[in-house]
Amino acid sequence: MNKLTYNLFLIFLSFSSFLFGWFIHSQYKPQEIKKVSLLEKIKKRKTLNVVLLNSPSTYYIDASGEQGFEYDLIKAYAKHLHVDLNVTVAHTIQEAIKLGENPNIDIVSASISKTPLREKKFHFGPSYFEVQEEVICNRDMLNTAKFPKDIEDLKGLKIEVGTDTSYSETIKLLQNEGYDINATYSSHLSTEELLEKVATREIDCTIADSNVYTINLRYYPEIALAFAVSDREQLAWILTDGSDDLEMSMYTWLNSFVQKGSMRELKEHYYSYVIFFDYYNTKMFYRRVKSRLPRYREYFMQASAKYDLPWTLLAAISYQESHWNPNAKSFTGVRGLMMLTKKTAKLLGVKNRINPKESIFGGAKHFNSMTKLVPKEVEGENRLKFALAAYNIGMGHIYDAQLLAKKFGFNPNIWSDLKKVLPLLAQKKYYRTLKYGYARGEEPVNYVEAIYNYKDILSNIEENTDTADE
Repeated sequence: MNKLTYNLFLIFLSFSSFLFGWFIHSQYKPQEIKKVSLLEKIKKRKTLNVVLLNSPSTYYIDASGEQGFEYDLIKAYAKHLHVDLNVTVAHTIQEAIKLGENPNIDIVSASISKTPLREKKFHFGPSYFEVQEEVICNRDMLNTAKFPKDIEDLKGLKIEVGTDTSYSETIKLLQNEGYDINATYSSHLSTEELLEKVATREIDCTIADSNVYTINLRYYPEIALAFAVSDREQLAWILTDGSDDLEMSMYTWLNSFVQKGSMRELKEHYYSYVIFFDYYNTKMFYRRVKSRLPRYREYFMQASAKYDLPWTLLAAISYQESHWNPNAKSFTGVRGLMMLTKKTAKLLGVKNRINPKESIFGGAKHFNSMTKLVPKEVEGENRLKFALAAYNIGMGHIYDAQLLAKKFGFNPNIWSDLKKVLPLLAQKKYYRTLKYGYARGEEPVNYVEAIYNYKDILSNIEENTDTADE
C-alpha cells in the first residue's frame, strides 16, 4: 500500500468514526429524572400532615372527640385523597406559621386571612371562608355616646389586639392614615381572651374576624358589634413552596365540596345555632314539658330505675341535647333524643338511634358509665355534675381542670370549685401546659347549670303534681 492510499484510508476511517459518533449522539436522549410532586408524596405516605390552631373556630377536643370548622374541612379533604390526617397543634397563629416551616408539614390551617402583607410572604391555597374584621365593644356602651359608630369614634377608647395579627396590621394602617387610635398589642392573649376582656370591661374594644365574633357571642353576651373595619377578606390555608399540584387538587375538591352543599352544611353546623339557640329559654321549656315530654316520660322513668339515676336528670339531659326531638340530627351525625354518635350507639347496643326508647336507655347507660369514670374522691351530687361536664366536654378536660383547681388551692372534688377553673381551659397560659389542651371551659359550666335548671323545674312540677293529686 503506497503512502497516498494509506493516508486516504486513515482519513476515511477518521471520518467514518466521526459520522458514527455523531449519529449515536444524535439518537441519544438523556432520561430526565422526574421530580416527585408533593401530592404524590402525600398519597404515597398515606398521610396529610397539617398544623391546626387550637381555638374554637379552628380545632378543639370535646366529648365527641376532635372538632372545629377547619378541622372538619381539612379532614374532608384528607378523606377525598384517601389518606389519614395527622394533626400538629399550635396555640397561636405565630406558632402555627413557625411549625409550618417544618419540611414534613404540608398545610397550615389557622384561620389566617389573606392580607396583602401576608400574600407577599406565604403561598396560600384556595379561599374557603369570607370574613370581615369587626370592632367589638362592650354592650353596656350601646346606650352611651361612647359606643363607636365609625373609625373616628375610636379616639379615646381603650383598644387591645394581638401582636403580629391582621388586626394589628389594620390598626397601624389606620394610624398611618392619621386616625387617632390608642391601641395596645398583646403577644400572649388570643382573640378569644381579648373578647373576654371586652365582656368584663377591662378594655373597651378589640378587633375580631366576623366568624370569631359570631362563635364567641354565645359565651360572651356582653359583647356587641360596633362596625366593620375592613373589606371582605378571605381565609385560606398556607401551603409549602412547590405545592402547585396540591393547590390545584384542593381547588378542584373545594369547588365540588361547595357545589354539593357540604360547605353550607358545615357552616350551619358551627355558626347558625349561635344565633338561634338559647340555653335558658325557660318559656319554651315549659311549653315542651306539656307538648313533648308526656310521650317519653315513662321511658325516662324506666331507665332511671335500671341505672339508678334521677329520671328528671335524664329528661333534662335529653332536652338540652335534642329539645325532646327524636329525629334530631347534627352535622357530625349524632342523632336522637340523647344525641348519640354512631360509634357510641354501637358500643351501647343501640340499633336505632331515632327510636325514643333505645335512645333514652342508651343515653342513660352512657351517662352511667361516665359517672364511673369520675374519681372516687368526688361524692354525692358532685359526681353527677362532674359526669355531666364530661358528657359535654370529655373526661380528659375534667382531669385537667382538677389539676388547675389544686394549683389554685381549690377543692378539685366539688363542682362549685371546679366550675371556677373550667373557663381557664380557654386561656393559652393554662391550656398549653395541660395534657388535653384547649377547651371552651365555659360551655360545660353553662351546660351543667342549664341541665340542673331544667331538672329543678321538672322536680318542682313533679312535686306540685303529687301534691295536687293528694
